[in-house]
Amino acid sequence: MAHPKSRISKQRKRKRRTHVKAKAPHVMVCQKTGEPHLYHRAYYHNGALYYKGQVLVEAPEDEDFE
Repeated sequence: MAHPKSRISKQRKRKRRTHVKAKAPHVMVCQKTGEPHLYHRAYYHNGALYYKGQVLVEAPEDEDFE
């Protein structure tokens, strides 16, 4: 089995990993509903499911969403 010839120091390892970090999620505001949501994701607003400003699933009539 292969083994490293010398141990990599903590400082060298951490310098290499400085560019590896979590990015903030892309949040956009719908022009139709004004609701902030994740980019390229469907979202609920007043019980209806929206995607790209269009209603995919209507809100049920028997429940009151507000």
